[in-house]
Amino acid sequence: MFGGGEQRLSKEEIEAGEIEAQQTVRFAVATGILLYLSPFAVDFVKKFL
Repeated sequence: MFGGGEQRLSKEEIEAGEIEAQQTVRFAVATGILLYLSPFAVDFVKKFL
């Protein structure tokens, strides 16, 4: 009622959004893996110091 009409996105904008979403998910997964492995890396380095 107060929002106005629907906003149509172009094909290029939809594809750009999908690419950005994929990159965000990949970054989040990689960050999670690195955070999971970081304590093991710290222990590994401490053994050599």
